[in-house]
Amino acid sequence: MVALWLSAVTAPRPIVPDYRGANLVNVVPGLLRAPGERPSWFPAPLAHARQVLLLVADGLGWLQLHERAHLAPVLSGMPGGPITTVAPSTTATALTSITVGAAPAVHGVVGFRVVVEGPAGPEVLNVLRWRTPSGDARPFVDPLEFQPLEAFGGRPVPVVSKAEFAGTGFSDAHQRGALLASWVVTSSLPVEAKRLLAGGEPLVYAYYEGIDKVAHVHGFGAHYDAELAALDRLVGDLLDVLPPGAALAVTADHGQVEVGPRARTLDERVAALTAMTSGEARFRWLHADGGGPAAVERLAAAAEEVYGQEAWVATVGAVEEQGWFGGRLDDRVRGRLGDVALVPHEPVGYLDARDPSERILACRHGSLTPEEMLVPFVARSLVL
Repeated sequence: MVALWLSAVTAPRPIVPDYRGANLVNVVPGLLRAPGERPSWFPAPLAHARQVLLLVADGLGWLQLHERAHLAPVLSGMPGGPITTVAPSTTATALTSITVGAAPAVHGVVGFRVVVEGPAGPEVLNVLRWRTPSGDARPFVDPLEFQPLEAFGGRPVPVVSKAEFAGTGFSDAHQRGALLASWVVTSSLPVEAKRLLAGGEPLVYAYYEGIDKVAHVHGFGAHYDAELAALDRLVGDLLDVLPPGAALAVTADHGQVEVGPRARTLDERVAALTAMTSGEARFRWLHADGGGPAAVERLAAAAEEVYGQEAWVATVGAVEEQGWFGGRLDDRVRGRLGDVALVPHEPVGYLDARDPSERILACRHGSLTPEEMLVPFVARSLVL
């Protein structure tokens, strides 16, 4: 049996998600409660709101927002504070956790790139694109079987998101049972939200990906600052369409770390013991070559020797034991992961040499640092 292995040499300690408290998995279940019955850690404007518009701003970390408060006066002035996202701190896992109100160990979307059974054997599924090296994965990976939980507790909550996301494998997997209300340009998002709230919807879910896209392409700087200011204007527009008694809540799926050229392929001493990799640059799964406990031990020891000063190195058993995914992993979910996790706490990343698209990202996420794990949960209501 493989011993549990969690790197003890490095500091700081990872931020383990607070799945029982102020965490993304509890946002939607709390909002679905009746006014006056919502969790005490919710921002005050949500306590008695009869309608709630929930905006998920992809990539908006709490620390990045706090450091640039002057660029986002509307957002920064809203009551609330930071909560933890899930592990890994990545879009596929976090958005699913928000919509279905469950931890990754429960819903099974345990990363951006996970292992599935392809037509000719194991392949790595890009969850957001729902593709493997074989192409479109829907013929052999049914999104509704891959993630079987209904969104929003089975209630038909409207989802206001970009039209291009409708009907994708990932949308089917994490928005099962939702009512889609698409937008093409950003100015239409408040228009759709206003229509739905005016129709009496108690909860409307809206998704905006601008911050994440700009951070990946440009990193932190003028482009990021301009997009944050644009998001703040969007938040103001959404506040303007609230009917009396309604509230706007804003949260995010993860924060960001600027890595840039510090992302690199695996050291040959680790690569020689690795049959394949999955996950992503800041939550890289290594799959031991040859299999078996001895191979996993050798791989974990090599990864610790090479990367122990800049990353947490953990076997899948240690990840499970430490509660990173919020519970025990059944065989179905365990099979989607590797043997050893390489999770940097320094601003570096570990690339998959077979995935050239990974090289072009400036900011990244996935790890358990404060920059990536802390996200805002703020709100404002329209007073009667």
